[in-house]
Amino acid sequence: MHADDAGREGLSGGSTLLTGAREADRTRPYAEGDPILEVRGLVKHYPLTRGILFKKQIGAVRAVDGVDFDLAAGETLGIVGESGCGKSTVAKMLVHLEPPTGGVIRYKGEDVTKLSGRALKAVRRNIQMVFQDPYTSLNPRMTVGDIIGEPYEIHPEVAPKGSRRQKVQDLLDVVGLNPEYINRYPHQFSGGQRQRIGIARGLALNPEIIVADEPVSALDVSVQAQVVNLLDRLQAEFSLSFVFIAHDLSIVRHISDRVGVMYLGRIVEVGTDEEIYDHPTHPYTQALLSAVPVPDPSAREHRERIILHGDVPSPANIPSGCRFRTRCWKAQERCEREVPLLAVPAVFRDSGTPARHDSACHFAEEKRVVPPEERREGPGAAGEAQPHPPDEDTPGSGGTDEGGGEGR
Repeated sequence: MHADDAGREGLSGGSTLLTGAREADRTRPYAEGDPILEVRGLVKHYPLTRGILFKKQIGAVRAVDGVDFDLAAGETLGIVGESGCGKSTVAKMLVHLEPPTGGVIRYKGEDVTKLSGRALKAVRRNIQMVFQDPYTSLNPRMTVGDIIGEPYEIHPEVAPKGSRRQKVQDLLDVVGLNPEYINRYPHQFSGGQRQRIGIARGLALNPEIIVADEPVSALDVSVQAQVVNLLDRLQAEFSLSFVFIAHDLSIVRHISDRVGVMYLGRIVEVGTDEEIYDHPTHPYTQALLSAVPVPDPSAREHRERIILHGDVPSPANIPSGCRFRTRCWKAQERCEREVPLLAVPAVFRDSGTPARHDSACHFAEEKRVVPPEERREGPGAAGEAQPHPPDEDTPGSGGTDEGGGEGR
């Protein structure tokens, strides 16, 4: 991740208090770079039934169908893919909002899918979530102070009652909001400010992992940059690990150390941001990158556009073999018979180039879809964030995001 984002003045006080609380509350046996979260064979199937009184299962929607990845301490793993590919379902299983049908989720070596009661509660404290919609993820009947402070009701050992108000104000300060907003309601804030409140709620229990499920997709482009920069800075300050889910490939590249590309319930390619964006080897990844808009009209004329024909197959009726074969221009008979493994393709195993990364394709081939000068000037405006502009979410900056503001 890129470390530095100049936040609003006065952040250091709140962040110091939270850092102190974190260190006093919990020591970390895992050094940066060690795997803190391991996911193996993660599966989520939703049964399809027939009948009213006597229900009979006639099939299943295979929303997630065998996902594997690791998350290192201090790392950001980005997950991208089309709508309906299973990204959000993976996020919900990581925080145990959805019980998995199968597979293993290990947090510091312990399989959390087998935990319940107090043991699961303790793990949930360390794995928090930032939700996609800043409008529906906050209770409109609760004040900001109650929303951010609610985790302390479930985990009272983190903050005794007498210190909770101060902790909530510290969190508001850390995410760039005026601590005096503690008694306001969600409808008095703009979308960007609401998402900051959601981030503050996720930080309340001093977690080690934050699962961010498309946290900027509902925001304007300029506000997206500020929220991404905020997450960037918080990771540097609090040594957080992120699972960052998004549609915008430029934002994912800006914030992620590694990127996983999902298609129809599985990860089809995974690697560092350079490997995925500059040296993609899976046809689906190449098609995704070719769809990234390029603002320069002259550059647009010289780029190759990969058009995928046909619709995404139903997760209730997944094709045999390679699940991308029905839309792939490289598909051959082997693709129908054999399921490709997520591994380094044989053709690249001895290459020593960035193309040597995991890709689930029988006929993997490196293809530069967008020249570097085009890609870096493209929609990265949302993620590249330029020198940090005045934060319109911050009181006294003279503006508000999305026409929102100091309270409507």
